[in-house]
Amino acid sequence: MKPMATQRETYWNRVATTYDQVFPCARIGQAQREVVWGELDRIFHSGQRVLELNCGTGIDALHLAQQGVRVVACDLAPQMIEIARHRANSSKCGELIEFCVLPTERIAELCNDAPFDGVLSNFSGLNHVKDLSAVVGTLTRLLKPGARVLLCMAGHFAPAEMAWYLAHGNLRGAMRRFTRTTDDEALDVYYPTVIGLRRMFQPSFQLRNWKGIGVVLPSCLEPATRRLSGGFTGLAKADRLLGRVPILRGLADCVLLQFELVS
Repeated sequence: MKPMATQRETYWNRVATTYDQVFPCARIGQAQREVVWGELDRIFHSGQRVLELNCGTGIDALHLAQQGVRVVACDLAPQMIEIARHRANSSKCGELIEFCVLPTERIAELCNDAPFDGVLSNFSGLNHVKDLSAVVGTLTRLLKPGARVLLCMAGHFAPAEMAWYLAHGNLRGAMRRFTRTTDDEALDVYYPTVIGLRRMFQPSFQLRNWKGIGVVLPSCLEPATRRLSGGFTGLAKADRLLGRVPILRGLADCVLLQFELVS
């Protein structure tokens, strides 16, 4: 008997058909993804095998496959996986991707498919996992020594986002990272700090580097990009530079962290 869908699964199934139009195809979404891809292309290489958590509609899995990387891509929402499979089947390298309907909390079920050369989780999927430390423990059993873990997670404090919402009279939006408010009351969200994440991954993993994404261009500013025309490229470049600056990088929409399994 198929288990009943969780509230989180129901939410992501509902938004699956419009997800690509809301964020990945938006100008800020594309700019933020390019930063992640730059790091992906640097640490993962052709012939490696990578586990992707919360793969969504398969955009990142396909990018990795285009670089010759084999991917096991997981998501808890069957509708997301269906769209991802269609995207992969329409490409020339879809055979390098294996899709699996599986919540992040159950990745221990992949132990028979281990070991992997690395892990990717992009754009805040892990912000919806309550017991992230349990996931970290499982990853130590799924990965090869020296494997890299690349995580893009929503930051815990984003002043540019707060300023935007306050300027538009939206106090609820401005305080959402403190009150853990989401679009759906059934969807839990958590905003761990970089220090907290580093402690959570120790001692098995070491944080090798991290940067901010969306210091001055958080995703909520997407409506304003229609008025920026040619100025958007300059702001996106400035955002990439500011994301490397100590202190400022911690004030971004998202943080991109790279861990290495050392024990």
